[in-house]
Amino acid sequence: MSRGYTIARIERRGQTFEILVDPDKALKYRLGEKIPVSKIIVYDEVYKDAKKGIRASEEEIRKAFGTTDILKIAEVILDNGVVQVTAEQRRKLIEDKKRQIIEFISKNTIDPRTNMPHPPQRIELAMEEVGVAIDPFKDAKEQALAIIEKLRRVIPIKMGILRFKLRLPGDVVGKAYGIIRSMSKITKEEWRRDGSWVSIIEIPTGLHVDLIERLNRISSGRIEVTPLEE
Repeated sequence: MSRGYTIARIERRGQTFEILVDPDKALKYRLGEKIPVSKIIVYDEVYKDAKKGIRASEEEIRKAFGTTDILKIAEVILDNGVVQVTAEQRRKLIEDKKRQIIEFISKNTIDPRTNMPHPPQRIELAMEEVGVAIDPFKDAKEQALAIIEKLRRVIPIKMGILRFKLRLPGDVVGKAYGIIRSMSKITKEEWRRDGSWVSIIEIPTGLHVDLIERLNRISSGRIEVTPLEE
């Protein structure tokens, strides 16, 4: 297999299915860039083991995917499977994610002794000291929140917290609840007689805009957000 190709794979019905893809285009696709699947796959073949050149049978493919259309199968694999990345790609992804994390921490935390932000260089050194492992595919802000807790062991660091009252229509709570729980702390919640859901949340200052934007998209703007004083 040429070093210019990489493998994308998925597990279906207890079997592994693989396709050969262009590494750069496949990575851009996974990161959200709209690229036709036909431009990403290298061969119109589905393999059980691409390195050994073992192809999956038509019957196995149809049972696993409900079709033998290579473009539809490739889309499923690219969207839901695992795409191998090259060492250079991984290095660049980690460096970029690291920069995003440091920027977020620097902008959204302070040194409580001085009430001033920590310089990015100090944050980077502290991350190295505590041995932070960066996931190139995980959201930078989510990782930053976990990293801040680790940094407390080596530098004094404090993150601002905002309090809000949220009111959502009952028909969107199912979609919104998990998002709210993952980004904030719900300190109080109740269902109103009109079917709406009202909660009091505490959220890090660097996440409140993202949360409100996501809730607005889910509810088509049908939310009420009221800042609360400390």
